[in-house]
Amino acid sequence: MAAKTLYDFKPLDKAGNEVDLAKYQGKVVLIVNTASKCGFTPQYGGLEKLYKDLRAKHGEDFEIIGFPCNQFGAQEPGSNDDIQSFCQINYGVSFPIFGKIDVNGDSAAPLYTWLKDQKSGLLGLKRIKWNFEKFLIGRDGLVVERWASTTKPESLEKPIVEALSKKGPVAPTATTDAPAAAPSATPTA
Repeated sequence: MAAKTLYDFKPLDKAGNEVDLAKYQGKVVLIVNTASKCGFTPQYGGLEKLYKDLRAKHGEDFEIIGFPCNQFGAQEPGSNDDIQSFCQINYGVSFPIFGKIDVNGDSAAPLYTWLKDQKSGLLGLKRIKWNFEKFLIGRDGLVVERWASTTKPESLEKPIVEALSKKGPVAPTATTDAPAAAPSATPTA
């Protein structure tokens, strides 16, 4: 079955355990491929500020997920534990940082293959160009927007707030999934 939304994926966390992204259903999620030894690494600070500010205003309706990647200049050489430690010590990162993945090529994580298929980058290119590219996922689990590495986290507050202002998807219930009752043949008075 082809993935249709963010909720169809189960990437690995830092300990190698599957995380069902369905747990983010109804939330607005910013997904970022990260690296610890990159010129854009200070964006961790901006991402953390954005995360704390928006969580203070919107509660748990907003989430950031980081996916470390070593495909660009070998700028994420450490282990998952090294990466977690670096993020917490240097930037106080409190949003989830998952296990290291590839974002391009034959070994690209299925989530990133889907993200790139949903929203191409500059000049229509699908591939991730560098660390700290960002994807905004709406409450419906679909990609709303994609930004290049050069886009600073501070500039993302407005589009994220716009996505947060949209109502979440209505979860199917037994009554909404049931066929409508046939009209009664008995006339009413």
